Amino acid sequence: MRTLTQRTEFGQVRKGCVLTIGNFDGVHLGHQEIFRTARRIARDRDTEMVVMTFEPHPVAILHPEKASGVLTPLSLKLHLLDEYADNCIIVLEDNKDLLSLSPEAFVDEFLVATIRPSVIVEGDDFHFGAARAGDIRTLSRFGQEKGFEVVVVPPRQIEMASTSQTLRVSSTIIRYMLDGGHVAEAAAALSRPYRLVGPIVSGWGRGRKLGFPTLNMKTPKQILPAEGVYTGFVETAGSEQDLLREHRRIPAVFSIGQTRTFGDEHPLLIEAHLLIEGVGDMTGRWMAMDFVQRLRSQHKFASPEELVTQIAKDCQEARAILQNSK
Repeated sequence: MRTLTQRTEFGQVRKGCVLTIGNFDGVHLGHQEIFRTARRIARDRDTEMVVMTFEPHPVAILHPEKASGVLTPLSLKLHLLDEYADNCIIVLEDNKDLLSLSPEAFVDEFLVATIRPSVIVEGDDFHFGAARAGDIRTLSRFGQEKGFEVVVVPPRQIEMASTSQTLRVSSTIIRYMLDGGHVAEAAAALSRPYRLVGPIVSGWGRGRKLGFPTLNMKTPKQILPAEGVYTGFVETAGSEQDLLREHRRIPAVFSIGQTRTFGDEHPLLIEAHLLIEGVGDMTGRWMAMDFVQRLRSQHKFASPEELVTQIAKDCQEARAILQNSK
């Protein structure tokens, strides 16, 4: 896979390519449909499919006080895109100069003058240019004027298992799902479990004293599921890049919370208790946490003994759920 990050490298892109542009945070079902459509058109026309994305997310530049994290950090996003992109991904560095370009200036400077696509494939909610002033109609008009075709891909929808409500898949709705702890619905919208990625750090050691040792993750710059107890799978590796190639899924119980049973002043902890023996010390390694299902909310237990009893129940329930998820 070729990853281009400089405008001077855009000459490597085949003239007349099929291009799709977007932040693609999450690489969810709707994004995947856009990629499949672009790939099909590229093959029909015997040309190259190209994905253009951005880093960091525009919110982190324009409204850093509102930036609560992303669904997929760049390394994970590129890893996921590798399955759908033919051979070329362009990563544009988001900055205030780029985000201040008018829709027409963006098309002229980054598309017509350098990449020169024959087709641009987008969803019907596509926006671009300063203040998101350009939309799919704007892009289609520019296409007629400047010599490229625009193909619009209809949105994907899923049914919420908990309410039977049908929702349009989007990065925004997935963030709402995670904010509510609805990780199973988020997984349906993503076509895979939601994944947190980060280095393993030393914890308080309380889990080990209770008989349930945990791996603790440094808080990542990603959207966190709501505080609660979950079940899912863990993968570990010596580095972030090695983690992307790891395929050994270890069943686990996850806790996101502040361990209020031991007081109210603790920071938020992200913990994984592995449902296997003989793990050993993994401090300094990297961990991925794939969220399958929410088990319960966090509670302040009357005693450590009550907590131990509940954790044992959590582990038993998790094993039953994960047995059906392999």
